[in-house]
Amino acid sequence: MTALPPKRIHRGDREIVVTWDDAHVATYPARDLRLACRCAMCQEEMTGRPLLDPATVAEDVAATAVALVGSYAIRITWTDGHDTGIYTYEWLRANCPCPQCVPEREDGLTEPGQD
Repeated sequence: MTALPPKRIHRGDREIVVTWDDAHVATYPARDLRLACRCAMCQEEMTGRPLLDPATVAEDVAATAVALVGSYAIRITWTDGHDTGIYTYEWLRANCPCPQCVPEREDGLTEPGQD
């Protein structure tokens, strides 16, 4: 599934809220996104093995800035100083944590995020 750029991205105190082109709204807890970082510092490039120890990420980690990366992703700067991860729109949409998308993904009924 190719995700179109979102209509709106809002940086909250403890979350990033994305409103997609089809009006679907996804609220991503900040710490969950930080732990999901797939940059070379956080994930072994060849194996995908996590390098980031969750115990080193504060429970109250928050985004200090969100920047667009071309027309396909966002880069988040975190309160712990990390800023090298890129979160593609496709990845964000496929990993939507909303009550509708999680069961659909677990059941394999539809593509994640499809309304």
